[in-house]
Amino acid sequence: MAQTELKERTLTPQEVRNILKTDNKEIVELCKKAAIRPRKNEKGYTYFSYDEVKNLRKIQEKMNGGMTNPISKVPATLATTERKSPVSPAIRSILTSLQELEDKLSAKISKVIDEKLEGMDDVVVELIRCKTDNETLKQKIVDLNKEVYQLKNELNSYRPVGLGFYKKKEIYIWE
Repeated sequence: MAQTELKERTLTPQEVRNILKTDNKEIVELCKKAAIRPRKNEKGYTYFSYDEVKNLRKIQEKMNGGMTNPISKVPATLATTERKSPVSPAIRSILTSLQELEDKLSAKISKVIDEKLEGMDDVVVELIRCKTDNETLKQKIVDLNKEVYQLKNELNSYRPVGLGFYKKKEIYIWE
């Protein structure tokens, strides 16, 4: 009974990271090597079965040559020499000058960009004004087209009677 519960137990990715003492990237690599596809529950959360985690651990041990912690693969001499060696003054001065150069370049670039964008406010205001003028002109065109249509109808209601006289034909409007 306890054996089936253990096999059916699901583990979250956080638990798998803690068990394997690794990050998500390595877990993905391990899943690829073990041909394991993480499943999702009804809520869309990823989970692993206990057996899958056991297989991932075996693959991880094979990859690390029996070691469970991938950080321990770094040679001890390399790790200690990098920590103990102080930064030389020449390198420090080069880094300082590079930092100063970067700051100067940033300041110059931001100044040029500010100068170029300075006139943009006026352009934006002018663009908005032109857009509103354009909209009012469009509305005037619509109004004038309506008036032209009404005048054409009025003109068509007159019929020539002769000698340059015209008679207005009555237009009946059905109500």
